[in-house]
Amino acid sequence: MTLTKNKYYFEALDYFPYNMSECLDALNYALSYEPEDADSLCLMGRVYSEVLKDYGTGKKYFEEAMQSNIANVNTPKYYIECLLSNEDYDEAEKLIEYALKIKGIDKAEILNGKSLLLERKGEYKQAIEQLKEAKKFSFCRSSLDMLEDREKLVQNKMPKTRPRKKTE
Repeated sequence: MTLTKNKYYFEALDYFPYNMSECLDALNYALSYEPEDADSLCLMGRVYSEVLKDYGTGKKYFEEAMQSNIANVNTPKYYIECLLSNEDYDEAEKLIEYALKIKGIDKAEILNGKSLLLERKGEYKQAIEQLKEAKKFSFCRSSLDMLEDREKLVQNKMPKTRPRKKTE
């Protein structure tokens, strides 16, 4: 069953997000073979949160994926993005803290998510600190470039302080 489930999961992943009809067909087949597969549930959560913008249903799939495999390194990144898009900041903060403890997870991605959370809260200085920390865990040029671009964006959002003129 696992090989068949994997076949359909990889087909769904290959079709996502460009051919949603084929993606959903393959994903439903994968879930019919193994209804509690964390990766398939995570991809279904992505379909709902990223494509359909149905964050509530997406959250349900992500929660189910986390319950199926709490140590899955793929689910937290997308679940955090869904929570941020749905403005569930407290839940996102808890998930970020947990995700940073998962062995093998891409800490740069999770810290980038934390910086997005702080940016949305208007805490720009702390967001920049998280981006600098994320750079330490970035091991490819494209990831580092993206983090540097995000840092510039957040810096541009920071309020400008003008020097005060002394009046006598």
